[in-house]
Amino acid sequence: MAVTTSLVTFLPAKSPCLPSVHSSLFSFSKKSSFCIKDKSFSLLHQTSLPAFPHYVSLGHRASTSRRICRVQAMAAEGSDVKIVLVTGAGGRTGRLAYERLKQRPEQFVARGLVRTEEGKAAIGGDDDDGLFVGDITKPESLKPAIAGIDALIILTSAVPKPKPGFDPSTGGRPDFYFPGGTPEEVDWIGQKAQIDAAKAAGVKQIVLIGSMGGTDEANPLNKLGNGNILIWKRKAEQYLADSGVPYTIIRAGGLQDKDGGVRELLVGVNDEILKTEQRTISRADVAEVAIQALLIEEAKNKALDLASKAEGEGTPTTDFKALFSSVTTRF
Repeated sequence: MAVTTSLVTFLPAKSPCLPSVHSSLFSFSKKSSFCIKDKSFSLLHQTSLPAFPHYVSLGHRASTSRRICRVQAMAAEGSDVKIVLVTGAGGRTGRLAYERLKQRPEQFVARGLVRTEEGKAAIGGDDDDGLFVGDITKPESLKPAIAGIDALIILTSAVPKPKPGFDPSTGGRPDFYFPGGTPEEVDWIGQKAQIDAAKAAGVKQIVLIGSMGGTDEANPLNKLGNGNILIWKRKAEQYLADSGVPYTIIRAGGLQDKDGGVRELLVGVNDEILKTEQRTISRADVAEVAIQALLIEEAKNKALDLASKAEGEGTPTTDFKALFSSVTTRF
């Protein structure tokens, strides 16, 4: 299934870029592209589109002089290609998910949300890469990225860091803080804002990546910077489960920067995996499971813990339908 990304194609009647535009203003052909710049219309260029798109997604960025509306069009009516937004695309796991989506144009149109222009540049993104800059604690800034998407993968998280000045040679323990936002701000307020925005936009599924350990309020992770990070994550997970939007909650074990697809994956519930020696998972495997959740009906409305056996132990997981089917818990 071909996917065409162009600066411009078609803006529907209720475009977030220009609400007053009505589709009857356009004469549309299979090989036409139109640009809306401010409130004027101009024919920008011709591009080859096999057919009028069934799915249309909108993205825009503001500059000091103009607003450009970018449309990503699916090339066939009736296509089941999904437009998917990954928030936290500038993080290590989020970037993997975003890049994997881009590698499957026959299944997905990838969008990514990052916090800053610097984060966007670090991914090597430009305006044609579906990357947006926004603040998850400011709902209005999420609308351009979320408009028109089919699914949302939430990979945002507060990140603790040692306070400046800590000397590890002293043998003590560092004090932590959250320079990018506290767990309450990021993992609760920010995730709630994403869920609300996605629901308002009619998103068909939300995949939320959380962390194991949330059943134990005394978990040491909650003490980092007095952030109670797992408590806030759990609250956001419950909010999603109660939202009415089809969801998949994936509570990952300890994240490792290792290759994916080479280990047998393990799923569990209620932190049972934490009682075993197999409590870790590669970021690449987390990204893949999140994407597979968008393709498999058995993944919907479920919550699961995710870890893996060590490489070389067991058989690498390839049957993701069976993986999701083995879990029945909704939260």
